[in-house]
Amino acid sequence: MQGTSAMQHARNFIDGQWVDSAKKTESLNPSTGRVLGTFADAGADEATAAIAAARRAFDTTDWARDRNLRAKALFEMADRLAERRDEFVTLLARENGKILQEAAFEIDLTIPKLRYYAALALSDHGSSAEVRPGLYSMTLREGAGVAAVIAPWNSPVVLAVRSFAPALAAGCTVAMKLPGQTGLVNGLLSELVAQTESLPAGVMNVFTESGNDGAPLLITSPDVDVISYTGSTVVGRVIAANAAPTLKALSLELGGKSPMIVFDDADLDAAVPVLTKAITTFTGQFCMTGSRILVQSGIADEFRRRMVASLRAVKVGPGDDPASEMGPLIDERNARRVEEVVADAAAYAKVLVHGERDGAFLTPSLVEVADLNAPIVQQEVFGPVATFEVFDTEAQAVTRANATEFGLAASIWTRDVDRPLRVGREIGAGTVWTNTWAVVHDMFEEGGFKQSGVGRLNGVRGLEEFQETKHYVHAAPRA
Repeated sequence: MQGTSAMQHARNFIDGQWVDSAKKTESLNPSTGRVLGTFADAGADEATAAIAAARRAFDTTDWARDRNLRAKALFEMADRLAERRDEFVTLLARENGKILQEAAFEIDLTIPKLRYYAALALSDHGSSAEVRPGLYSMTLREGAGVAAVIAPWNSPVVLAVRSFAPALAAGCTVAMKLPGQTGLVNGLLSELVAQTESLPAGVMNVFTESGNDGAPLLITSPDVDVISYTGSTVVGRVIAANAAPTLKALSLELGGKSPMIVFDDADLDAAVPVLTKAITTFTGQFCMTGSRILVQSGIADEFRRRMVASLRAVKVGPGDDPASEMGPLIDERNARRVEEVVADAAAYAKVLVHGERDGAFLTPSLVEVADLNAPIVQQEVFGPVATFEVFDTEAQAVTRANATEFGLAASIWTRDVDRPLRVGREIGAGTVWTNTWAVVHDMFEEGGFKQSGVGRLNGVRGLEEFQETKHYVHAAPRA
């Protein structure tokens, strides 16, 4: 990107060099529709070059074997991001549309993630044993090879780092495709890579693509060994099918339809503000959005009244306006799509709060529904829309919570100390919170059950997704 002028041009960073593309695409502020700058819109040529550079770097440099170098590079990248924190926050709010508080949260979540994996690069280890006299076995974990990372636009910095940091720490080299919706943010992230002097050329390659010419090559290339993708379940299935001929390792965090289960004994004063945030954070464009509110019948009337009032009070405005409590959707097309979902739901459900659209802005919606087969219950909306569902017993709550193909996350609200473990054990989800929502930690794994994904991110398991385990056997007969 190289510059801080109002009109910027972001380029791709491949094999240690800035690379332009024949196609240049405008980046728009979803709040205003105004042009923020342009980016080099990559395709097959850039993807091919990124894969080749990553392959060469893995095969010919010491990156895969030098854990101290890997740690140094990741620590250095964290320092560069910390230095440019405010620049990232401002640009995220303008280009992505998320409010300033959310943009700051994203960057503040990313810096320690880089440092965590820098430290983990130094602490990774294998095991050894003398299995019988004179016969020794040893296991070593090695970088799997070239990792392809495909990250989404809704939280492009933290979700990109969540994949490429463990890949680099494990000893992989990376070819990363980032989305066109955040072309300038991608350029800023590429600058961090370019400024990381400890990174050998070709270890980390980044290109931005608004189309779909380059990404499929990451999936099918025999030179790519691991794929880390965050995005929709529909695309995840395509990736899995296209990666099968080369038997690539897959780490897929996919869609969600998170049930937020509120029991009669819940603290409503605590629950309502958090569940409002669960619907409106990132304008509902979040895999862990609390898109299903399940309420026990004894408090259903009171909780319904409170949620309706809370959602109607949300202040929607530009992402870079400090007064905004929720920003726009990523573009007007998606705002229209979500608006139509709510309009269609009115035919089979009761719309308690009907979102109003103005360009890419769309206020929250709440739809009361009883039928578990209803489209708005079964399909990920990816916008500020939640269903309101009533249950009577714990068993009914579990049945409703498990009624979709998704299993990414769930939340249980109760004062009963035993209920969270009892109910949580029965819910098919990778993360279950009690009296909170969307709390994640770098050292603890996250990922989905069922159609919400394969593999895990974060924690030691997140690093192991990018490694192979090699077993050495050594015979040393006694003299």
